Amino acid sequence: MGRHASLAFLLVAVLVVALAFAAPLFVPRRGIQDLFFILTLLVLAQCWNLLAGYAGLVSVGQQAFVGLGAYAMVGSVVQLGLDPLAGIAVGGLCAVLLAIPTGYFVFRLQGAYFAIGTWVIAEVVRLALAQFKALGGGTGTSLPAPVMRDMWGVGLVSKLFGVRSAQAVDILCYWLAVMLAVGSIVFIYKLLRSRQGLGLAAVRDNQQAARAVGVNALRIRSAVYLISALITGVTGALIYVQKAHISPDAAFSVTDWTAYVIFIVVIGGIGTVEGPIIGVIVLYILQALLADYGSWYLLGLGLVGICVMLFAPRGLWGLVTERTGIQLFPVRRTLTGGPITTPGRT
Repeated sequence: MGRHASLAFLLVAVLVVALAFAAPLFVPRRGIQDLFFILTLLVLAQCWNLLAGYAGLVSVGQQAFVGLGAYAMVGSVVQLGLDPLAGIAVGGLCAVLLAIPTGYFVFRLQGAYFAIGTWVIAEVVRLALAQFKALGGGTGTSLPAPVMRDMWGVGLVSKLFGVRSAQAVDILCYWLAVMLAVGSIVFIYKLLRSRQGLGLAAVRDNQQAARAVGVNALRIRSAVYLISALITGVTGALIYVQKAHISPDAAFSVTDWTAYVIFIVVIGGIGTVEGPIIGVIVLYILQALLADYGSWYLLGLGLVGICVMLFAPRGLWGLVTERTGIQLFPVRRTLTGGPITTPGRT
């Protein structure tokens, strides 16, 4: 049943991706912006889920890579004259360069100390970037309007859809978000299905036992940490290409880039590829329903989170899997074959 469901889901997924790319033809600009928000949060959630759900690394400092990636993009555009799309690649590279030395520090910490260490790093980076007057200091800065109009692909999209450059930027960023979301999900799924993914699961479940069978826990966790930093940095840069304005408080927001992401993964189901997809949809629906209620909105999110953790500890998708056995992205291994026998015994 699970295999048939996976095949059906693959066909549906291909149709959904095709419709996603065609969305600017029939979805208004506001809808495209909402879809961009959903897709970028989904990518961030998949990265955090890879860290916490599969590597056992609970980070509360992912905003460090979002903010640094965004600021690196802005700096490369404003100071070096690069195209914003090229700046997105620079943002991802800078996020990795930050992850290398900081990883050496945080990997010496365990459990809650690791989480606190990642948050401290994010705050240090935020405070440091707030001192750069060339990037607007504490108030931030904006991408120049002429640069946004001349960004690669904007003219083509503008002619194709007959829209102004500002809307063309939204469409182009949305398409990039679709590619980033699809690419990250496929990459993470392939990684988890590989030999490295099996080693990663072993490290998460029992680090000492994994070492005993030859798995290098530090190496595999470090690789996941760097991969997560790269994708998160690229996503942060893309978000602020679309926003076109950046400030330290926004780019390094714990609520926007870590708290919401953790909520998405916990609600959907940590340690599953499907969980963040379900979680981001739930978050968007709750925002649409409760956003006008001020602080009650955050209280509502907290109440939903508590209820899910009490009655569905494995998340909403975990609840579905327990009752139906369906796995859209099957990454778990099962033993097959006859019983194991010991020589000389029957």
